[in-house]
Amino acid sequence: MRSETWYVYIARCADGSLYTGIARNVVERLAKHDAGKGARYTRGRGPLTLCAVRRCASQSAALRLELQVKRLDRAQKELLTDPSRFRAFARRALRAGRTRRRTS
Repeated sequence: MRSETWYVYIARCADGSLYTGIARNVVERLAKHDAGKGARYTRGRGPLTLCAVRRCASQSAALRLELQVKRLDRAQKELLTDPSRFRAFARRALRAGRTRRRTS
């Protein structure tokens, strides 16, 4: 089975709120959000502006990272809109996830 590349992205809605999601093609996914065919949360909040993206090796890694981001409060998510901060957060979060699975 071939591993597909997945991405976790953070986008800012027109109302200033932040949305985090996963996709194999972020540009197409944002277009769906803007067309009102994406997540329920983003409907009527477009257009979305991409703030940060992180590539993941698998869908499961992307889902784990997305969950870690969604658990953060608004101020912490705002910090992650800086791509270098998001990259560092993702490295730590995904490394911690691998370590936890091996020890359990």
